[in-house]
Amino acid sequence: MKFNGKTSPDATDQWLKNLERIFDAKMCPAENRLDFTVYMLIREAEHWWINMKSIMKEREDPMTWEAFRGKFLSEYFPDSVRYAKEVEFLQLAQGGKSVTEYAEKFKHLSRLYSLPLNEEWRCRKFKNDLREDI
Repeated sequence: MKFNGKTSPDATDQWLKNLERIFDAKMCPAENRLDFTVYMLIREAEHWWINMKSIMKEREDPMTWEAFRGKFLSEYFPDSVRYAKEVEFLQLAQGGKSVTEYAEKFKHLSRLYSLPLNEEWRCRKFKNDLREDI
């Protein structure tokens, strides 16, 4: 489960979520998460972190898991990609997809949407964007 920095933003997001699930399952304290995550970085990502750590030291920024997480997402899942995913979610319709394919895409993109979604709105959007023949 190493991370080399040469993946899509979706794969990057999934990698981070997988790490967080492991941390939660193992009840890994926040102060140990950064060390473990850094151990999982290789090649380009490892070099990125070495440079970022140097910059953070110069600025006297705290080197915590949360600080790392923010810097990591800015680098490998930038806001421009996140915003594009939000637009894709808002414009999502079933079209030529099967209901299962549409549902999977809907779940994936809704997870990346930054505004809170209540269940009623989510259900209405899903239903309204199904093909009329369904």
